[in-house]
Amino acid sequence: MALALEEAAIAAYRFGPRWLGGQGAEFRLWAPAHERVDLRLSGSAAQPMQRDADGWHSLVVRDVVAGARYSFVLGDGAELPDPASRFQPDDVHGASELVADHPRSSSGWRGRAWAELVIYELHIGTFTRDGTFLAVIDKLDYLAGLGVTAIELMPVADFPGTRGWGYDGVFLYAPESSYGRPEHLRALVDAAHARGIAVLLDVVYNHFGPEGNHLGRFAPEFFTQRHPTPWGAGINFDSREARPVRDFFVENALYWLREFDLDGLRLDAVHAIRDDSELHVLEEIARRVRAEFAVRPIHLILENEDNEAHRLAREPTGRPREFTAQWNDDIHHGLHVAATGESAGYYAEYLGNTRLLARSIAEGFGFQGEVMKFRGSTRGELSAALPPTAFVSFIQNHDQIGNRAFGERIGALVAPERLRAIAAIYLLAPQIPMLFMGEEWNAAQPFQYFCDFHEPLATAVREGRRNEFRRFPEFGEPAQRERIPDPQAAETFAGSKLDWAAQSLSQHVAWLRWYQRVLTARRAYVWPLIPHIRRAGTWQVVQNAALFVSWGCGELGRLRLSANLGPVPVEFPLDRARVIWHEGGKPDDTTLPPWSVRWTVASRR
Repeated sequence: MALALEEAAIAAYRFGPRWLGGQGAEFRLWAPAHERVDLRLSGSAAQPMQRDADGWHSLVVRDVVAGARYSFVLGDGAELPDPASRFQPDDVHGASELVADHPRSSSGWRGRAWAELVIYELHIGTFTRDGTFLAVIDKLDYLAGLGVTAIELMPVADFPGTRGWGYDGVFLYAPESSYGRPEHLRALVDAAHARGIAVLLDVVYNHFGPEGNHLGRFAPEFFTQRHPTPWGAGINFDSREARPVRDFFVENALYWLREFDLDGLRLDAVHAIRDDSELHVLEEIARRVRAEFAVRPIHLILENEDNEAHRLAREPTGRPREFTAQWNDDIHHGLHVAATGESAGYYAEYLGNTRLLARSIAEGFGFQGEVMKFRGSTRGELSAALPPTAFVSFIQNHDQIGNRAFGERIGALVAPERLRAIAAIYLLAPQIPMLFMGEEWNAAQPFQYFCDFHEPLATAVREGRRNEFRRFPEFGEPAQRERIPDPQAAETFAGSKLDWAAQSLSQHVAWLRWYQRVLTARRAYVWPLIPHIRRAGTWQVVQNAALFVSWGCGELGRLRLSANLGPVPVEFPLDRARVIWHEGGKPDDTTLPPWSVRWTVASRR
């Protein structure tokens, strides 16, 4: 039976320890499977906690101080960390640390408007040599000079070991200890805000990692076999016992936004969240966030393979009702195959499909209810009523690079003129652009899949990674699959770190200057138009791989894109509008040469 819910405000967190205004701290744990749970503080004997009828165990400790280590002891003697720990100094199997109460920021930061964002996705561990929160601060002036106005951090919830993408996190409230302490993450956020840069965080609410997740030991009700996922039993969002489970995630979203003054969250793979409740947990999260943060802008972004346009609906004022935008894989896939010619897997339906690409650029989703052969079912909802800012566009991200066998960036796959053409499209389109770290100088380092599990899981992941590619002809033989980098090897992680010294080489300097010029043009010409673009653009396929898209900008006229992503020149209709960017050819030519792009702004007549 699906859970019927009433919305309720969350003031104090139910999960995790709570400071009592100078009168000690209260420790709380939801463990309905246990009649007795003891609290063990470092250097002290275990103390029994009080259990209520709903399975909550609690204990107030008056003389506890910040920095104390604690754990929960079950009846069988197992001693486990707090699943809502705020910090795990000794990784996922060690005791939890009681973190000092944190006063709200007084920096005066009022957020950054969504239309102004140029997002830069980065992985803390590989963005710098040191791989820490504090090390990122040293690069913020550089990012601001590039034209970046928001950084998006790949997940930082504590995961097993010292290296990983973050999507196997098991302590969703605790910043990864190998990156630094919670106060270091706060320092990074404050430093970014001081430079006008918003900070977004990737969170994972569709599964937990396979090592170090003890929630099932405390509360078997946390998971359900009714909704199986690629990672095992689904999270129980919709049974009669699911209220605490939902609170765990709703509180988590509020926790990151409140305690770290973040500007938004990106929710990973929400298509894998199964919930038959009257109020879907995604809607509940969004409503709670919108209700609390009415003063400064908070941006909620989805990754959603189902292309559900209704989750991106707008108020009459243009404000998002629930979610701000979605990562748009359709634009990525269309631009990627246009440049590379690749046709493996889901790329097959995009190759040579200029209609699908033009529709994605103009309307957001390429698939809006049509059958996608790769899925074997229909995909998507109509999206033309949404503004372009409901979509985040990109030509690279951690998935699209790292899920390749060798983690190659697109700059290693295509000629420079092709890369400039597709980059000029997404960087100047009225959607919100997102760069992947190092893209701006065409970094040579791959971004490979890496992790740090213990055996026997380590071997299973290593073999599973290589077996994923056995269906591809180039990896049909075992010897060919052995060439795929070992995700468990420290060298795989080290080889994915950006080489900042290489940025000074002439070929990388040229790319960096190009990106700076394009983003300067976006700020000067596209930003003023975006608030006036309330609906999708119109589009047409001019010839084979050539397309034309036009967006109405109210009294400011129209923003137009002419692009030839093919090997032969194409005649375009005469466009006497002001040219704000051209890539390849001459600004006033009606014939666009191969791999050329022209952006214009036409005044309203």
